[in-house]
Amino acid sequence: MKLLLISANRERSPYPVYPIGLAFLVPRLAAAGHDLRCLDLCFCEEPSVAILKELEGFSPEAVIISIRNIDNVTFPGSRSYLGGVREVIDTCRGRAVTIVGGSGFSIMPRELMAELGADFGIAGEGEESLPVLLQRLAQGRSTEGIPGLLTLGNDDFTPPVPVSCIGTPDRNLFDVAAYHRLGGMANIQTKRGCPFSCSYCTYPLLEGRTVRTRPVSDIIGEIGDLVDRFGVNYIYFVDDIFNFPTAFAEELCRAISEARLAINWSAFINPDFLPERVLDAMIDAGCDALEFGTDSGAPAVLSSLGKSFNVETIRAASMLCRGRGVDFAHYILFGAPGENEETVLQTFALMDELEPTAVIGMTGIRIFPGTEIYSRALADGVIAPDTLMLDPHFYISPPLRDSLCDLVTSEALKRTNWVLPGLEINISDAMLEMIRNFPVRGPLWKLMKRVSRSRINPV
Repeated sequence: MKLLLISANRERSPYPVYPIGLAFLVPRLAAAGHDLRCLDLCFCEEPSVAILKELEGFSPEAVIISIRNIDNVTFPGSRSYLGGVREVIDTCRGRAVTIVGGSGFSIMPRELMAELGADFGIAGEGEESLPVLLQRLAQGRSTEGIPGLLTLGNDDFTPPVPVSCIGTPDRNLFDVAAYHRLGGMANIQTKRGCPFSCSYCTYPLLEGRTVRTRPVSDIIGEIGDLVDRFGVNYIYFVDDIFNFPTAFAEELCRAISEARLAINWSAFINPDFLPERVLDAMIDAGCDALEFGTDSGAPAVLSSLGKSFNVETIRAASMLCRGRGVDFAHYILFGAPGENEETVLQTFALMDELEPTAVIGMTGIRIFPGTEIYSRALADGVIAPDTLMLDPHFYISPPLRDSLCDLVTSEALKRTNWVLPGLEINISDAMLEMIRNFPVRGPLWKLMKRVSRSRINPV
């Protein structure tokens, strides 16, 4: 079949993110003999015009539309992406079979099928289910029973099944150079699945709780290809937690060092699994920045969020980074169950003590069905059973519902290393567009070392 693969993501803040999910699909679809064309809307000024051009010039039989996120999960400056996705599907409707998928779709597949009106949807990983669907469509056979498949007007579907083997993405159909130039790095996924129980997190829902790793040799080959063919010199590992399992992370780092790959890189880290030998292996392999999913500096809030670590673990991991001279950032979520003014101030005090390169703070926690925070939000009356969760709704601890943003803003402005996207403190779309004119490599928060004062709505 002639297939048009569309990346519907148009969000470029804080970085444009390469559509790695579609890149993982390409080898499976090509192996099945399909004729592929890709369209990336991230850099399109007129998406409908670009789509119509492909529909008329290529005449695909099916259009596969990848949804990365349904909104920017940011409060109070939230924005939904569903209008743009709906425009994509409406433009394709009647001209080709429309199939939607991706992590954004998989969070609420039934609701999104009803909202968007696509012909089919694939929830979960699509590398195995999508080729089966396309084969049956081509043969005129029934599509019933395909894991993860939803059809328009039918709420029943077989739950998705994790793929048996994670392959290597084919990046040839999307512009790697543009993402590296405008985002300062390329993305790599080394594993899927998360065994942890953070109350708000959708990773276990999307990828399962069993960690499945890719062969280290495949990852090294992919990095080498990015360096040699695309000129990439900075990588971000997009795994939900890079350093777990610890043995796998250490093996990968030693393989990168042995391959003498000319890259630097960063990743998201759990402070609970960072012994000195692992951090040293990471640094030897080119790691120059770590991002901790810390969430809070208050013991009571860490417990309510279901974190696997405590304040002492956060402190020890941070001191280890400082001792090694590695840039590091802590990501904080304000407003969790049990949060109050005292716990907010505890978090600020801990960050003052640890002196990270940057602290990225978010006010409120985006609520998604199937998570523990969803159940808590129902119990606390934040949402009702019939609340449409496609609209962005955020959990904010009842005692702080009316004061959280003001409290966090006043405290953050006293410090120079805090970034609060929803409140536009030390970050704005205008600032990000300006920064992209310079050859910045790696996470933008590393630039916080140059900030002399905190400000709202920086230009």
